[in-house]
Amino acid sequence: MDMSSSTSASNMKRIYDWDARPAQRNYTAADLQSLKGKRKLVQTTANSAEEAAAAADAGIDLIMGNAHNTTAVRQGAPSMYFTAAIGLPDFPTEADVLTAAFAAMKDGADSIYTARGPHIVEMLARESIPVMCHLGLVPRRSTWKGGLRAVGKTSSEAYELWQDFCRMESAGAFSVEAEVIPDRVMAEITRRTPLITCSLGSGPGGDVIYLFQNDICGEQPTSPRHARAFGDVFSLTQQVRKERRQALRGFAGAARSGAFPARAEMAVIDDAEFGNFLEALSKTC
Repeated sequence: MDMSSSTSASNMKRIYDWDARPAQRNYTAADLQSLKGKRKLVQTTANSAEEAAAAADAGIDLIMGNAHNTTAVRQGAPSMYFTAAIGLPDFPTEADVLTAAFAAMKDGADSIYTARGPHIVEMLARESIPVMCHLGLVPRRSTWKGGLRAVGKTSSEAYELWQDFCRMESAGAFSVEAEVIPDRVMAEITRRTPLITCSLGSGPGGDVIYLFQNDICGEQPTSPRHARAFGDVFSLTQQVRKERRQALRGFAGAARSGAFPARAEMAVIDDAEFGNFLEALSKTC
């Protein structure tokens, strides 16, 4: 399987987005379908212009983030394929979900993620929206699995998971975030399903290898077992916190002692002009 990185500028696809604006994309939904089984893609999260720009600069193929942040993501990465996530508790009714999905697509999203069931997937798919569903470990529903754990470690549970994939396919899903599924189960399902499988902690057998940007960059002291930190932003952030407080303490001390501002840090008026100013004051006050 080809491990090539993101498409070059010369291979950008011309599209119209859902707001009828001409745009370019590194991938279209049709591209992703055609690449299944042929090229391994990589995906990460982006929820700000900087995170999106960093992903684009690093040659990441696909990005995903909260639908609320679609406009900011588009500012940072105008041409990257972006999946906007509709928050599970934020949009409880079907009308809420549809409104949020249309708003994100209007703002420049290319597809919509939902952790809801097949009925929601079907509703969105009927509108020709490329829909990413979520199977395997869905953390917000982990109470039904007895907590945070891999899903599909027994033959019966793996087969039940396969049936879930089939149900989502029938509902019209286009892709799936496949989270913490045993690697061999993931590889076998990927081989059999037309869904584009985005493997998050589910081994290398998915069509897309997916990892959160905060885990990749090491933005917290620990990461989930399935993640690996390729950077140490946490240490840098801690250093920034330390430097910020040192600087503020230094400023406060210098201001109170009279060491700040120094002469070089003040605006000055020459003696003659100051004398004229004092004379003018003496006549009015």
